[in-house]
Amino acid sequence: MYSLRLPIVRTVKLNPQATKRENTPKTGCETSANDDQGGRHSPDRPRMMMLKRNLGARKHVNDAEPIFHTTASRRSLLKHAAAGSLALLSATVGGCVPATDASQTDLVWGRRGQSSGRFLKPRAITIDRRDQLYIVDTTGRIQVFDRDGNWLREWRTPETKNGRPTGLAIQFGDSPDHDLLLVADTHYYRMLVFSLDGKRLPEREIGGTAGHNPGEFAFVTEAVADTNGCYYIGEYGDSDRIQKFDPDGRFITQWGGTGREVEKFVRPQSLAIANDVLWVADACNHRIQRYDISGDEPRWMDVWGEQGIEPGQFHYPYDLVVLDDGGVLVCEYGNQRIQRLTADGKPLAIWGSPGFEIGQLYQPWGMVVDSYKQMHVLDSNNHRVQRAWLPS
Repeated sequence: MYSLRLPIVRTVKLNPQATKRENTPKTGCETSANDDQGGRHSPDRPRMMMLKRNLGARKHVNDAEPIFHTTASRRSLLKHAAAGSLALLSATVGGCVPATDASQTDLVWGRRGQSSGRFLKPRAITIDRRDQLYIVDTTGRIQVFDRDGNWLREWRTPETKNGRPTGLAIQFGDSPDHDLLLVADTHYYRMLVFSLDGKRLPEREIGGTAGHNPGEFAFVTEAVADTNGCYYIGEYGDSDRIQKFDPDGRFITQWGGTGREVEKFVRPQSLAIANDVLWVADACNHRIQRYDISGDEPRWMDVWGEQGIEPGQFHYPYDLVVLDDGGVLVCEYGNQRIQRLTADGKPLAIWGSPGFEIGQLYQPWGMVVDSYKQMHVLDSNNHRVQRAWLPS
């Protein structure tokens, strides 16, 4: 039996200049369309806090094992380690919306690198019904992990010279063995399709041609499927719109267009479908829009959110997850936090703040929620994943 020793916690002071730059992240809204959304323009960060553990004679077979690892039994230790980050978070959250501290985080894993299990600015994540996580980073690799951060398998997207994918989603089939992975191959103007073991299915792909016509795309942000097998594909750049296709990939309809007014978009970065409602993270308009997709044509329902740092406001919402209670989690790239809100946009709780410690985030791109009701947050420019209980 392995003996477990208490971890060694080492805190590194932040560089004030780096912290100042980090609070003004680059996004695809300010940079050129061919920029990899915050990658090349992001400042070098100071070394993050390292949480280590000693497991006696345990062998580290490869770099795919979780590098930063905590467990629920050590939450009290984490609470003390991240006391400073909680003070910072409390200072930025007004009103009576609760701010969740780092004790809600029970697993932190990953580190910068290109070997299996490491990341270079991961920018999209999804989860299957077996609680396996699919993560793509700026190398163009799609890596698969279990919910504890153990590496399982990986493969690469076919081309990466122009840029890398920014969206992943699972299309559910008749059984888990028939589920598929949809990939928003952003800079190649298409939706890629893979089996969950990494086999490419080119006959099911949509797009591949840049343009404004039906079936052509600008920069694809996300591709999702409804329960009838129809596809919804978002794009930004020359065409801030959403296109709908039937299960065979034939164009059905489109809507949106670039603009600040209602039913227009400026970078519809993330799409999610729940109960015949399509949720859209209208990232550069700093808001959420919803559509009823139960009929032949989408019907606009509502919009909420505005730019800001207060609860219920957003600064570049890059991802969202619809919860079983009808509410939603929103991942903010700019405010570097996760908000929990009701279906009509009322803020309930906030998790995260800018930084490099446990419970802090550096330009997060996405998140998922597993069957245990825990969220896995893609802490992108910290090159890691944090698992935490839902903010409440």
